[in-house]
Amino acid sequence: MTALSHLFVLGGARSGKSAYAERRARDTGLSLTYLATSQIFDAEMAERVSRHRSERAGDGWTTIEEPLALGETLSRVAVPGGVVLVDCLTLWVTNLMMAERDVSADVDRLVGLIEGGLGGPVIFVSNETGLGIVPDNKMARDFRDHAGRLNQRIAAVAGEVVFVAAGLALVLKPSA
Repeated sequence: MTALSHLFVLGGARSGKSAYAERRARDTGLSLTYLATSQIFDAEMAERVSRHRSERAGDGWTTIEEPLALGETLSRVAVPGGVVLVDCLTLWVTNLMMAERDVSADVDRLVGLIEGGLGGPVIFVSNETGLGIVPDNKMARDFRDHAGRLNQRIAAVAGEVVFVAAGLALVLKPSA
C-alpha cells in the first residue's frame, strides 16, 4: 500500500480478513485509527465488540465507532501520517438498511469522497456475500445486492484489492 493509496480487503466470515487488514495497517508505521461500523443489537454482539475493543487496547489503535456517517467520519480522520482501518463495510450496509437509508446514495457519497481524495490511506474490510446460495427472502437478497455493488465500487477505486480465504491472501488488484 503506497502512502496515498487505499487497500480493499474482502473475504468470507472468519476468513482472516480483519487480522490481515490489521497487520497491513501496523506495517505502514503510521498512526492507527480503527473505524468500527458495528452496532450492538444483542448480548452476543455486545460480547464481540467488548472482545474486539480489549484486543486493540494498548496496541496503538485509536478506535472510533460510527455505524452510519462513514464518509463524513473518514473525511475527518483520514489524515497524513495516519492510516484508517474501516471494519466493516457490510455491517455499514446492514446499518443503513436498518435505518431505512438510501443505501445507493450513501455508497455514492462514500465513493465520491474516495475519488476526490481523502487525507490519508484507508483500509476497507468487507465480506464477500455473493459466493453462497441465493437468499430465500427479499431483505437478505437486497442486502446481498447492496453489498455486492458496494464491493465492486470500492474495488474499482482502491489502489490494491486482496481476497482472504482460510487466512491466505490472494492479490486481486496489485498496488501500482
